Amino acid sequence: MIKTVAIVGRPNVGKSTLFNRLLRKRKAIVEDFPGVTRDRHYAEVNRFLRPFLLIDTGGFEPVSDDRLLIQMREQSQLAIEEADIIFYLMDVKDGLTPADIEISKMLRQVDKPVFYLINKVDGEKQEIEIADFYALGVDKLYSLSAEHGRGINELIDDLEKLLPPAPENTETENEIRMAIIGRPNVGKSSLVNRLLGYERVVANPVSGTTRDSIDTPFVYNQKRFVLIDTAGIRRKGRISQLVEKYSAVTALKAMDRAHVVLMVIDAADGVTDQDLAVAGYAYEKGRALILVVNKWDLPEKDDQTMGKFIAEVQRRFKYLPFAPLLFVSALTGQRVSKIMSKVEEVAAEFNQRIPTAKLNQGLEEFVSKHPPAMAGDQRIKFYYAAQAAVRPPTFVLFTNRPDKIHFSYQRYLVNCFREKFDFGQVPLRLEFKGRGKKNF
Repeated sequence: MIKTVAIVGRPNVGKSTLFNRLLRKRKAIVEDFPGVTRDRHYAEVNRFLRPFLLIDTGGFEPVSDDRLLIQMREQSQLAIEEADIIFYLMDVKDGLTPADIEISKMLRQVDKPVFYLINKVDGEKQEIEIADFYALGVDKLYSLSAEHGRGINELIDDLEKLLPPAPENTETENEIRMAIIGRPNVGKSSLVNRLLGYERVVANPVSGTTRDSIDTPFVYNQKRFVLIDTAGIRRKGRISQLVEKYSAVTALKAMDRAHVVLMVIDAADGVTDQDLAVAGYAYEKGRALILVVNKWDLPEKDDQTMGKFIAEVQRRFKYLPFAPLLFVSALTGQRVSKIMSKVEEVAAEFNQRIPTAKLNQGLEEFVSKHPPAMAGDQRIKFYYAAQAAVRPPTFVLFTNRPDKIHFSYQRYLVNCFREKFDFGQVPLRLEFKGRGKKNF
């Protein structure tokens, strides 16, 4: 399984800058004052020899009565608990502070590898100043500059010694892996029990490969499924219940192995920012997503209640217009029977392959009906198309100007592919490449 690395440290020591450096994307917000990163950010780092999941945390103040800093500290503690490896970042310009020492004492109690990083070491002058940090009693310090990339290679070389190789694709072609995700107390476990309680289901519980999930193989309509049930984050020590709502690591790990994701939303709470963040990760990973509104038996209703809720979901999840939406009650069993039939539909679309001849007939039809705009004085030509993958359905379109396909035309083509080839409920990817023979 992919390992998780958490970056922790005091506010304004450069954690988000290091996060962006390792990711090579400006995903975290970076500002030159403390406390910008209040919630944790997650991203899978794939650009090195061995992949890992990286967590960027808010600043960690070991002693503070400020409510915001307390919440940030609790989130950092939760990140430490969830992670397999810790990057502890300090600032050479500040020197070794009492807060650094307190955090270091706490990390000694953690039975996990800890890398002690000294940031903002931009040259030889700062390199000399890291000597003070050896008072922490650690064997090795890593001097680096997250902003300029200095020292990153040595850090990654040593990190990769602790990481497993990229996982091989060992799944069977006909197996459908589905993950149930959601915040604590939205009813995931009740929903799992309902799904596995059908008379048509043969279940054989098997311990999962991580401490955070249980894999349950079962058969439904003569098809093999594996249900990945993500456990809610357990409260330990002084980690507050509020912080639990921000935890997403178990869901991210489950999605790495899943094809279809059931995102459970609490009907009473509505759509939260954390729901949007986790769903966004599923979208980026190309997972098929079904939105399941649970506890629908609880809200008081009139003839407009469901319509208003649907409108709110569509507004918040506007980047997922294709995702099916179901309203259920795991407690009473209301509409739960519709879930597996919907999963079957979505999985069939997710695994669908289009014959090449039919695909190119469709492409010719789309382009003839609505030709692309000119690229300067040059007409954009599409030569042919091929399906490169399923899960998600991915199509490569060969053209003379792949760099000049306007995003609005890309959206037009995606909509045409969805309508023509019945991909209405799953993510769809189009890639444009610059070679080919046939001319439409």
